[in-house]
Amino acid sequence: MHYAKTILAATALVAATTVVAEQTPTERAIEYRKAAMTLVGSNFKPMGAMLKGEIPYDQAAFERHAADLAAVAGIDMLRGFPTDSDGQGSDAKPDIWLDWAKFEQGMETFTREATELAAVAAKGDRGAIKDQFGATAKTCKSCHDAFKE
Repeated sequence: MHYAKTILAATALVAATTVVAEQTPTERAIEYRKAAMTLVGSNFKPMGAMLKGEIPYDQAAFERHAADLAAVAGIDMLRGFPTDSDGQGSDAKPDIWLDWAKFEQGMETFTREATELAAVAAKGDRGAIKDQFGATAKTCKSCHDAFKE
């Protein structure tokens, strides 16, 4: 049985490697940005649901989500937006590349606010957490309004 699992795992690894090898650099960049944004949402949504009372508030879970959000915000998300990737397989508007400085500033602001959210969450003050969550959410909305279809 162990041998069969090993063969299955090796086959899956080879198949995954082949798929990655067949992608163009632009396709890999788009996949990277989609994955990063999925991770942002996967951490952001439960925090918002907790603060809205849609799910029970769990301080430890909130802290983990905030720390993970800050970690994701700290990666180089801009590498997921090469100039030849506008309008290709994502909801990114061409405006990103037309006003790169504004987009870059928005990403920097998001990183700063997400990092601050993690720091505030670790202190446990629900009022401060709610305020900082709002500030972080505002950066997301601003960028989505300007740069997402």
